[in-house]
Amino acid sequence: MLVLGMISLVAGALAGLARLAVDVPALAQARSIAHGALMIPAFFGTVIGLERAVALGRGWPYLGPLCAGTGGLALLAGAPLWLTGSLFLASSAVFSAASLSVAMGQRALFAATLALGALYWLAGNAIWLAGSDIAAAVPFWMAFLVLTIAGERLELTRFLPPRPAARNLFIGLLVVIGAGTGMAAAGSSEGPRWFALGLLGLALWLLRYDIARKTVRQDGLTRFVAVCLLSGYGWLAVGGALGIAGAFGAGHPWRDAALHAVFLGFVFSMVIGHAPIIFPAVMRVRIPYHASFYVPLAALHLSLVARLAGDLGGMWSVRQWSGIANALALLLFVLTLLAGVVRGASSGTQ
Repeated sequence: MLVLGMISLVAGALAGLARLAVDVPALAQARSIAHGALMIPAFFGTVIGLERAVALGRGWPYLGPLCAGTGGLALLAGAPLWLTGSLFLASSAVFSAASLSVAMGQRALFAATLALGALYWLAGNAIWLAGSDIAAAVPFWMAFLVLTIAGERLELTRFLPPRPAARNLFIGLLVVIGAGTGMAAAGSSEGPRWFALGLLGLALWLLRYDIARKTVRQDGLTRFVAVCLLSGYGWLAVGGALGIAGAFGAGHPWRDAALHAVFLGFVFSMVIGHAPIIFPAVMRVRIPYHASFYVPLAALHLSLVARLAGDLGGMWSVRQWSGIANALALLLFVLTLLAGVVRGASSGTQ
């Protein structure tokens, strides 16, 4: 199932380059309009669903990532929307059921946040399957990823302070995000701005209360994860600020910058930071920490800064070349991870 997800990641990255008029294989060129679907319900649906299934330790949740990975293959094969959309919808339905079962068993804010994120993914897939443009599903898919990450940070670090005001503020931000997605789905032009306001507020909340502010002073893997987290929250704030300026709106010249600040800067910073922890748990392999982990992270940030400069400055060639650099940064991340697996296997046999 992880291989299926990686196929969608590669195809989605190439499809994204096709949207920048980069010469890519014909299959990726033909699927350029499906760039978002390949990256979110196909790739992240597989990877996050697999992580949740492993954590639950039961058989039926594995149907979620299986449907997501198969949906990615169907999308690449040119299957009709009803088939690919149904597979993604089934995947998110299984994932939502798994998340709701956790929330019912643990009456905690992190569990409720994870379940809410899962329901956003389900709603986004339903909107797309109903025949809407992918753009209509994007806010729901974004909310799925953002709330999943926020919920996992609550669960993993227990960083929520005891003060009721901080807890209430977090809940209030979830309400703002929900209002924004609902207004956007109803066709309100102000919906994306409210959604962006919730994202900006959540980014600032995480920067204030995440324990990464303290663990960044430590060494090794702990510090690396903290750097990934804090830099990712910064990108989420950038995306939210651009969204408040209207950049989440369809056709806005800064839309590419706003979307990639969140999906690439925030989400993939989280992926890079947590991969050395989650990947060994899922695949039962060792990935010892190495300073080279910082290389793909730095490449991602630098290439994304260039991309935003190209977007905001209307410099097409800069945007195009930085998009290629974005893809190379992701490739470098995968290669660095594989090198870590090899080092772990070598150290284990000595």
